[in-house]
Amino acid sequence: MMKRNQLKLWLISTFCVVFAISCTDLEIEETDSIIDESTATGGIFNGVEDPAASVDNLFNGMNRLGDQANFYALQEVATDEQLVPTRGTDWGDNGIWRTLHAHTWSPGHQYILNVWNNWNQTIFLASEVIDSRSSSSAEQVAQASFVRAFGMWVIMDMYGQVPFRQPDEGPEVDPVILSRTEAYDFILNDLDVAIAGLPSVAANDVANQSRGTKAAARFLKARVLLNSGVYSGSGAPDASALNEVVSLVDAIAGEGYALQDGYFDIFKEDADSETIFWLPTSVGNRIWNGAHYNTVAPDNTGGGWNGFSTLAEFYDMFEGNPTTNNVGDGQEERRGWVPDASNADETNLGFAYGFFIGQAYDAEGNALSDRPGNPLVFTKELPGLVGNNERTGVRIIKYHPVNGSFTNHEIIFRYADAHLMKAEAIMRGAGGGDATALVNELRALRGATPLGSVTEADMLAERGRELYVEAIRRTDMIRFGQFTRDWEFKNPESVGDVNKNLFPIPTNALLSNPNLVQNPGY
Repeated sequence: MMKRNQLKLWLISTFCVVFAISCTDLEIEETDSIIDESTATGGIFNGVEDPAASVDNLFNGMNRLGDQANFYALQEVATDEQLVPTRGTDWGDNGIWRTLHAHTWSPGHQYILNVWNNWNQTIFLASEVIDSRSSSSAEQVAQASFVRAFGMWVIMDMYGQVPFRQPDEGPEVDPVILSRTEAYDFILNDLDVAIAGLPSVAANDVANQSRGTKAAARFLKARVLLNSGVYSGSGAPDASALNEVVSLVDAIAGEGYALQDGYFDIFKEDADSETIFWLPTSVGNRIWNGAHYNTVAPDNTGGGWNGFSTLAEFYDMFEGNPTTNNVGDGQEERRGWVPDASNADETNLGFAYGFFIGQAYDAEGNALSDRPGNPLVFTKELPGLVGNNERTGVRIIKYHPVNGSFTNHEIIFRYADAHLMKAEAIMRGAGGGDATALVNELRALRGATPLGSVTEADMLAERGRELYVEAIRRTDMIRFGQFTRDWEFKNPESVGDVNKNLFPIPTNALLSNPNLVQNPGY
């Protein structure tokens, strides 16, 4: 079962989401727009009453990205980066986590339905702001276009088809279905509108990076273009798409965004050259969903929820001692380090930075125990998705509680991702530099050994090392053809099943809109 503290943080995280999740068929609510109820078609759309408030609603809705379930779970728990093993009865939750990691989900999976509902609703609400009848300003249209592009990218990327309803179409009208290629073109057009109309915000201007900016829109466009081979079915982006990725990243760099040393400092609230787009949603989910019940902080004396872990094979991707992660174990900076009795203090609260393996200590350097009284030693190996005790599995702490256990500052886009997108585009044939040199520039900054020549496998691994638990792993693995490969605890029957590259259309959605067709394999 979910723990009380988990429920508490879930309530904190969702409090920021001010508009409700709609029905699967995108039914228009009276609060969505000005409706003339005298018409037989469900009303005439005359524009939103307050475009500024509607734009606020759109970004408040994006705060759901801070959730540990839904979008995050589909992007992370369904990969080799994260799993949520059942520990006794804790985290059983009727298999909702296990089926994601094992690739045995069904069209009735709750998170698959929630993501579909949430982001289709976002697309519709953004369309209302964009509609000329709302008399939105050019910047408001650009902000809504940025949010709509993000929402449509989520649906296109995860489900392969996108229902689309015009603001003046009543609930009796079944939304048309955009194919993946149609949605791709739609997204690029929205992003061009966003780039033209959004403000230019320089790096380090943290106060203005929680809304759409030119840099954020360019980042999202680069991400979409880099995955264009997946979305078109061709398998690889064409030369023009790859070259545009390089140009977009160069334009982001032209505004002062750059790689920054001090890896874990990037994930503070402070201004830095890396952060491109962040949201005021609590980072508590990223800290406490894997932390043990007995690991505490001054602003969270209730401890963690002891759920999320990572696989041994993912931990082994990093340089360093394979069995320990203490200071001096030869690890690169991104793997972090675990305090021991000699250096656990108030500056780290006994919490690891990065990957938490081995004995845990409190802020006074005292060795911790689990609830039954066993030494709290996090083990690299797990027995399976079930049958775990409180100590199995390496935990990940990327946002550190010493900077605030529930700080409202989660990074969505950052420059290291853009830097690696540029390197990958060059590796795949674009001009504009040397892919190996770009990757090694980042590796040198992170204290990792330079690579001789970057292959596709190297590039995917580097993205994993740099961007772990930043909700992009599934999309990356699909682009590199690795999402269907085997990993620990995946169902053998799912290995090699390319149908799993798309999630199923939720059952409720199929029932409500006859224009939808279920994805193959479901």
